[in-house]
Amino acid sequence: MKNVNKLLKAAEKPSKLARKLHPYYKGKIEILPKCRVKSFDDFAVWYSPGVAAVCKDIYANPELVYEFTNKWNTIAIVSDGTRVLGLGNIGPEAGLPVMEGKALLFKYLGAVDAFPICLDTKDQDKIIETVKILQPSFGGINLEDIEQPKCFPILNRLRKECRIPVWHDDQQGTALVTLAGFINALKLAKKKISSVKITLVGAGAANIRIASLLMKFGADPLKIVMTDSEGTLHRGRTELKSGYHEKWEMCRITNGQNIVGGTAEALENADAVIALSAPGPGVIKKEWIKKMAPNPIVFVCANPVPEIWPWEAKEAGAFIVATGRSDFPNQVNNSLGFPGVFRGTLDVRASTITDEMCITAALELAACIKESRLKPTQILPTMDDWDVYPRVAAAVGMKAIEQQIADIKLSRSKIYSQAKAMITRSRAITQNMMKKGFIKP
Repeated sequence: MKNVNKLLKAAEKPSKLARKLHPYYKGKIEILPKCRVKSFDDFAVWYSPGVAAVCKDIYANPELVYEFTNKWNTIAIVSDGTRVLGLGNIGPEAGLPVMEGKALLFKYLGAVDAFPICLDTKDQDKIIETVKILQPSFGGINLEDIEQPKCFPILNRLRKECRIPVWHDDQQGTALVTLAGFINALKLAKKKISSVKITLVGAGAANIRIASLLMKFGADPLKIVMTDSEGTLHRGRTELKSGYHEKWEMCRITNGQNIVGGTAEALENADAVIALSAPGPGVIKKEWIKKMAPNPIVFVCANPVPEIWPWEAKEAGAFIVATGRSDFPNQVNNSLGFPGVFRGTLDVRASTITDEMCITAALELAACIKESRLKPTQILPTMDDWDVYPRVAAAVGMKAIEQQIADIKLSRSKIYSQAKAMITRSRAITQNMMKKGFIKP
């Protein structure tokens, strides 16, 4: 009991520190110049009158905006605050700290300049229109924390209608990092993706996309069982036909045994569970894990608290346990994916981010941890393994070139070295500002 209390206390520490440090720094990001300013005369070059010449050049050739401005390295993090972490619909203002944190990760891990834009509307069409209107200022769009079902048509339409890459990190980012961890977990468990039974607890944006990516990677749809708050998805759930296209599609193509019931029934004899549902603990029970197949793989990734505490899952017989938290082993976290994906996408100026690019990123991420280092408590690299990000960038960039959706053709080594140099610079700037006191201790 003492040990459990110690673990619980440690799990609560980040929240306590967050409440102290956010008001101390009054936010996590700011805008700094990247050009030299030796005297006030320089403003005649960077602003009026000199800048007019640059404006004329871009007017004559709009593609020059990528050469003359920071558009090439700038993305917008767009949210309406309707599905923030595990907190739900808390609104755009309450979602802003999350978007700022995302921008910090983009810059520190991927050297991408990201701006949080929280919208005071929940209207699907207005969100789509706003993103399209923002296109001239950004090289890409990261959709974040938008509730389902509208998150699906928003992403689908924007991917088709925008001239810059748009992705939804809660869908694609979560899916690729989960797939990467799952690839290595299967290696350790000595199981093949084509033969395992997978239970997905939660049928939100993340798990819908995870299921899709798993199937594209070779998982058998008939051996996938998904649950939502009403129970398993099966062909009898006809109420989902109207307004829940993606969930109904899962009812139609998965659950070959037509299992009817709840999470307990869905977990029986399952080789793996991937849970992204309501924050726990207690959403998944120890007795359910005990009824899974031998050497079960348990991904419980609800935030801020997993569906079951890792130590409880291990006590119930779990072979591998992963969560979304950095303070437990095996963090399956989007931060391992999106910085490198956008770095590679922006560097080759890809017009979109395809599912094939996501699978390529997952394979590269999985390969970033050597097989000799693989063990049940270490299935993925951590954010400390910073070579992950230029490697993922290079893999993604090359896949975009291969798919002929990139405007810039570079070699793999060039994308890698360029990404590495930019990320090194980004981290060095932060460290130097800390050393010199520009970022308060």
